[in-house]
Amino acid sequence: MLVDPADLTAADHLDAAREMAASNRPFLAYLLAEEAARLTADPATAAGIRAAFPDPNLTRTETD
Repeated sequence: MLVDPADLTAADHLDAAREMAASNRPFLAYLLAEEAARLTADPATAAGIRAAFPDPNLTRTETD
C-alpha cells in the first residue's frame, strides 16, 4: 500500500523514528524526529522531540 508523504502526521514520523532507533539506525531516527518536530505546532513539544533524538553526528565519539 502506497502512502502519500503529505498525509503523514507528526505522530507517524515519531513512530517511525522510534522504530529506527530500536533497529540501531540513529541517523534515520534523527531525520524522522526532525520532521516530526517540524510538523509539531507547540515549540516545547518540538524541543522535546529533538532532545529525545539528538543528531548522532554530534554525539559520536571517535575511537582508534
